[in-house]
Amino acid sequence: MKKIAVLVGSQRKKSYSKALANNLVSLAPESLRLEIVPIDQLPFFNQDWESDLPTPKEVEEFRQAIGEADGFIFVTPEYNRSVPALIKNAVDVASRPPGQNKWGGKPGLIISNSPGSISGFGAYQILRQSVGMLGVRLMSFPELFIGGVDKLFDDEGKISNESTREFLADSLKKFENWVNKHVK
Repeated sequence: MKKIAVLVGSQRKKSYSKALANNLVSLAPESLRLEIVPIDQLPFFNQDWESDLPTPKEVEEFRQAIGEADGFIFVTPEYNRSVPALIKNAVDVASRPPGQNKWGGKPGLIISNSPGSISGFGAYQILRQSVGMLGVRLMSFPELFIGGVDKLFDDEGKISNESTREFLADSLKKFENWVNKHVK
């Protein structure tokens, strides 16, 4: 079984990204164990951790979790045509110190979402550029942009649209193949 770290770019209590991530966990193929790795308690990256300051315990634990993962799923909303600081900070924290990048060479998938019809396209592209530069082997098809996310869930946080549930389950099967191709 492959361990997939799921990173959620929103900390809001009723976050659509969190709801989406929770649904992904239940839709995942049996060979993938999706585990949501919290990023909302990470301090902002500080390069002084590499010289003058001790590295915070939360940062060390996060780096370890990312290092132990076989792959990644990034679930992010779009803020002002970009990614939330929360997810960008997590990317930066696990890419350091130099020579100890925890992301590189592992398979990844980005799922952006928005209440609007553009579906988080801007966030997707910016996050793709950042993690791609760090060596994450991103699955390029299908690209997952979820529009109208505010109308996607029932009162219990489950995806109420059967075709969306099927699309995500099928996309996770494709990601399973992508993971198996890139993880020995």
